[in-house]
Amino acid sequence: MAGETTRLTRRRALGAGAAALASAGALATGPARAQGVTSMKIQTAVPTSSIYFDLMKRFGERCDKMSNGRLKMEMLPDGAVVNAFEMLDAVDKGVVDGGYSWAHYWSGKNSAAGLFSNPAAGGGTGMDQLSHVAWLMQGGGNALYKRFYADVLKVNVEPFMLQPMGPDPLGWFKTPISSLEDMRKLKYRAPPGLVGEIFKEMGINAVAMPGGEIVPAAQRGVIDAAEWIGPADDVALGFHTVFKHYYLQGLHQSTDVGEVLINKAVWNKLPADLKAVVEGSAMATMMETYSYNVHRNAQALQRLKTEFKITVHDTPKDIFPAFIKATNLVYDREAGKNPFFKEVLESQRAFAKIVVPYWNKINGLYFNLGMESPNAV
Repeated sequence: MAGETTRLTRRRALGAGAAALASAGALATGPARAQGVTSMKIQTAVPTSSIYFDLMKRFGERCDKMSNGRLKMEMLPDGAVVNAFEMLDAVDKGVVDGGYSWAHYWSGKNSAAGLFSNPAAGGGTGMDQLSHVAWLMQGGGNALYKRFYADVLKVNVEPFMLQPMGPDPLGWFKTPISSLEDMRKLKYRAPPGLVGEIFKEMGINAVAMPGGEIVPAAQRGVIDAAEWIGPADDVALGFHTVFKHYYLQGLHQSTDVGEVLINKAVWNKLPADLKAVVEGSAMATMMETYSYNVHRNAQALQRLKTEFKITVHDTPKDIFPAFIKATNLVYDREAGKNPFFKEVLESQRAFAKIVVPYWNKINGLYFNLGMESPNAV
């Protein structure tokens, strides 16, 4: 199966990186402590040009100020110590004190990973970004998330969700598409894990690669289309220099949440008040990321259309039912193989059964108001 090949390739890549991890680990000194100050090195899975690198720096600055200078975090870009897909292993082994990425990057270890950071089409339930975060914070999702790392993956990390950034657009295309059949003719960069399998179930040639590799791969003709995060971050990475057609509505990451992982030994050495600082800063970053995304993405989209002459399209309508069908097929199949995946999926579906009907009605209010406004498009 194509998805199995993807996972095997990823495991081989991680295996190939083991030597690099060991080498880097020999150089790691762990968190520095001097005169009551704890310093951490946090490697991110994004380049310095990413707005999410900027938000991680703000997260670190907030921890610094809230702790009165007793907790300092140095943010490192993608690849500074290890490859993005090696981040979890690096944090687990103490090669870095912490890492910023997305849980679905670890789908090769357990497929349930993707349900925490980017359940496709809201886990097939229609949950949007805010209702997904509500599931994490109010619906038992966070307890399952903690169990995922401690009991399922059995890694030495303390995880925090902190950057909700969806919905991610369907993405960038060198030539326009008008149907699912058009998309099937292209090689498309998609997230790793089950999302990639969903696209493949739809007959789409999906490949996974870190964000920093997407534009160079498109320049070389390795891929014809790609998704990343959203207009602001996509502009920062230069997608508009190689693609001229942008499709805004994407189902594959209708919700998407970034995480920070802290080495458990490092975390356990923090006093209670500094742990509370990290937890409080993570919650504050949730709100900051929401507001940041709304403003910066709207600005970037306007710039794409006016300055860079990018053509912005609606996603072809036949992609929606095909994606929902493929999502439920892949998720139900995976639930039959993975008991923990089934437990998480059932939790999301039970939560969504109550929340989605209410939240859709509320969002309908704003949609209708927006369509009647002078700025409606």
